[in-house]
Amino acid sequence: IKFQFQFTANEQLSKVFGKAKNGKLRLIKVSIENEQLSCGATAEAKKDWEKDYDKLISPLLEKDVPCYILYRLDAKIPLGHSWLLISWIPDTSTIRQKMVYASTKATLKTEFGSAYITEELHATTLDETTLEGYRRHKQEFSAPAPLTTREEELKELRKTEVHTEISTNTRHQTLGGINCPLTESTVSAVRDLVLGSYDYLQFRIDLEEERIHVSHAGKVELGDLPKHVPEDHARYHLFLFRHTHEGDYLESYVFIYSMPGYACSVRERMMYSSCKAPFLEELAALGVDVVKKLEIDSGSELTEPYLQDELHPKKILHRPAFAKPKGPPNRGAKRLTRPTADD
Repeated sequence: IKFQFQFTANEQLSKVFGKAKNGKLRLIKVSIENEQLSCGATAEAKKDWEKDYDKLISPLLEKDVPCYILYRLDAKIPLGHSWLLISWIPDTSTIRQKMVYASTKATLKTEFGSAYITEELHATTLDETTLEGYRRHKQEFSAPAPLTTREEELKELRKTEVHTEISTNTRHQTLGGINCPLTESTVSAVRDLVLGSYDYLQFRIDLEEERIHVSHAGKVELGDLPKHVPEDHARYHLFLFRHTHEGDYLESYVFIYSMPGYACSVRERMMYSSCKAPFLEELAALGVDVVKKLEIDSGSELTEPYLQDELHPKKILHRPAFAKPKGPPNRGAKRLTRPTADD
């Protein structure tokens, strides 16, 4: 069982988190003190992120004392600047310290805003906390994992299965969709949604790099949901619809694909249409059980009656029996023709 300590940010750290989004702060050191997340130190940006890295981080790390470092990178995401989270948990830490810091990281990300954290680094030696250590981590993270002998055999087998002999019973492979990779911040936001930090996520596809980014994450009431649907661009939306049905309280994930008609370019319409199915598979793999998939033209369609009808269609219990239509009036008496003796 994974246990998570409920250590939340104290008042001072919450204020620092609020100011951190304006782009002036470069670094925030966070420690666990008196069963609270507290601010150990802050530093403003001096030069670019690479030149600031070792100068600002190294002096704040103590050899045997764990902490978190939130370090602002210069890259930008739709929400603002992207941040790197360094978990400094040295090998010499006590077992309790290791357990507390490892299990509190999810809470820290939620308090700060996991959508802002695009990269993470777990360091157990001081060498790993340097800029060179960070670059090694990036290189190792991007490299594909080595395949086992069995995996190599399966890979070759799949290659040969594509080029099968063609006959009258052959079923040709079809294009199932374009698999656009998810950014790290998108994956983190989806996981936080599952944990209950958010009930609404909005996603956009970067048409140049062909990756899916999270463009909004938060708590959104159903009445405010239409406001979050753009009128000039396509978007994917994931909404936790809380409602009652037949006396039962239900929480259902609804996936919404909004496409405002021909206001979007042909390429944008094609990309969102082609990436939808693989993206839904990614969401399922991350633990999101989508109950209903919807496609809309405008946010005005997203009302509670509409969602209720889509999730719980009304059943017709008593279908009227077919009634034979009556004949035309005043058509006279029936005429019977009897055979005569001559016949």
